[in-house]
Amino acid sequence: LEKCSVLAWRNWKQLGTRMPVCSPLQVPALGLHVGGPAMQTSQKDFNNAVSQLKLLKEDPGNEVKLKLYALYKQATEGPCNVPKPGMLDFINKTKWDAWNALGSLSKEAARQNYVDLVSKLSASSESPSPEAPAADKKQPESDSLVVTSGDGITTIRLNRPTKKNALTTQMYHDIIAALQAASKDESPITVLTGAGEDFLLERELNKNFKILRIKSKFHSRLLRCRVIIMDFVNCFIDFPKPLVAVVNGPAVGISVTILGLFDVVYATDRATFHTPFSHLGQSPEGCSSYTFPKIMGSSKAAEMLLFGKKLTAQEACAQGLVTEVFPDSTFQKEVWARLKAYSKLPPNAMRISKQIIRDREKEKLHAVNAEESNVLRERWLSDECMNAIASFLSRKSKL
Repeated sequence: LEKCSVLAWRNWKQLGTRMPVCSPLQVPALGLHVGGPAMQTSQKDFNNAVSQLKLLKEDPGNEVKLKLYALYKQATEGPCNVPKPGMLDFINKTKWDAWNALGSLSKEAARQNYVDLVSKLSASSESPSPEAPAADKKQPESDSLVVTSGDGITTIRLNRPTKKNALTTQMYHDIIAALQAASKDESPITVLTGAGEDFLLERELNKNFKILRIKSKFHSRLLRCRVIIMDFVNCFIDFPKPLVAVVNGPAVGISVTILGLFDVVYATDRATFHTPFSHLGQSPEGCSSYTFPKIMGSSKAAEMLLFGKKLTAQEACAQGLVTEVFPDSTFQKEVWARLKAYSKLPPNAMRISKQIIRDREKEKLHAVNAEESNVLRERWLSDECMNAIASFLSRKSKL
């Protein structure tokens, strides 16, 4: 199958349309014109589009190539009229499924859709700065979060470097929206990272403590806060694609605990990992009460979650929380080069492999997340938690 895919791509620009390197497990949906303007597309326009396709500078992706193949066949031969290939003939079966899915779409309508799609690809290719995919445009704009797509990677970047990328309530919502959009876009890999010198810090305590001291307001917001955090963690549990954390600096709190839900974690050698829950009168979150003992053993997990031991990048790697550590001077260059190479792997193969690895534990993780959220809510209500946070903020103000 891999050999067939390579050959198909090499021949694509010469053949124009007979090039669908696509997973046999996914036939993308087509948005089609079925009448009206479709009748106005001439054979000359269609032939020009076929020629224009060969001039594209970048690979448009497997799903788009499969769409083009199906539309070309429908435009030149009409509805699918060949026997269905056998189940083991993956590539030809996928091509057949895509063509057959067009049903009775007329040749004229297929020509129109083919011309429209090639025009969009050409316009995107000629743009001086590549547009983000449609999924990115639907995400809420936020100065605190930057989402970009390119080279087969969707990057979600925390963008509050002057605040050490500390999370606000709105940022929780924005990250949830970004993950939901990324789960549906065409990028095979999704990355979470931070801008500046820090990866991500725990929630802003100053702002939360002002609410906490006003009991009536605190109680009214407490349930909403619990739900937001639970939904936030659930998005990581359910994310269907390879999910990579690029830890560019110190990480504190939930940014550390959710690492057990990532598929790969790369860290700079100056990163640290700190979970000071007991210091703040709080309890573990991000499913860490389950994932950490499983990853590093109960004793090492307890040292982090109960006593708040801060790990260096090398220690976190030795304990299995981090996949690999890179020198800070070459961190960005090495990590992104590797991720770009990984993004060229067959996307559905990666999805299915992740599904096999992760699915059997999803139910357990959701249960753990719900339990941790309930316990955390009770901790927030306790005098011990309020006193611990007040003490922490008092020490911080004196620094």
